[in-house]
Amino acid sequence: MDDDLLDRRAAKGLPWRYRWKLARLSTWRRGWLRGQGAELWVSTPYLEAKYAEWHPRLIPAVALPAVERDDSVRLFYHGSASHASEIRWLYPVIETVLRLEPRLTFEIIGGADVNRHYRRLPRTSVVHPMSWPAYQAFLTVPGRHIGLAPLLDEPFNRARACTKFFDITRAGAVGLYASAGVCGDTIEHGVNGWLAPLDVGTWVEAIRFLVQDAVLRQALLGYAREKLGAFSLTAHDMGAAQNGEPVLDSADARKRQ
Repeated sequence: MDDDLLDRRAAKGLPWRYRWKLARLSTWRRGWLRGQGAELWVSTPYLEAKYAEWHPRLIPAVALPAVERDDSVRLFYHGSASHASEIRWLYPVIETVLRLEPRLTFEIIGGADVNRHYRRLPRTSVVHPMSWPAYQAFLTVPGRHIGLAPLLDEPFNRARACTKFFDITRAGAVGLYASAGVCGDTIEHGVNGWLAPLDVGTWVEAIRFLVQDAVLRQALLGYAREKLGAFSLTAHDMGAAQNGEPVLDSADARKRQ
């Protein structure tokens, strides 16, 4: 026992839902435990002293050996609430690849509904939605490898641009994109990203292929960064755009300098 679970007074001040959980699962079973002659194992001297009449066994907490995985691969999908259909569509894809690839972890952004849907999957992190400046800072955190950009053929999606390419590349990852969506004209398959039709089995295989080929991922990322540079505005371009002047791409801007 690592918490004071058998004394309801110890839970005073905790959230009522948590207090109810403790009472239902532990505190109200104190009499039953005594009747069974249960042996009490505790992790702190405080609990050992408090429950001395139980003659508890003190087992100090120890740290388990750290699990070091140099070959771990982080997969992610950062879609807003407007991508609810894609979030639902991805679930069987993620469920399958996590089962088939033990070194794979998954990160998704979403609120309570997304958390309820994905929290039971192993090695999955559900990140709470954040402001745009916070998200831009979040993207700079290293450790992501493969970004997902499924885009279902729905009316709202037909007006989108392939901005997921910007986010995925800035995160230092290679992207897997829907081949029939708006990214089909931006992504060169096998050059600066990976394209696949929206079929669950096809996406599972594409993710596994990218997971298993780190050299390919690095090559794709390198060309993606070059492509991203061609989309990036210089400070001069920003001023020109505000003044209604033609905007040069970054390659032309470098030639001018």
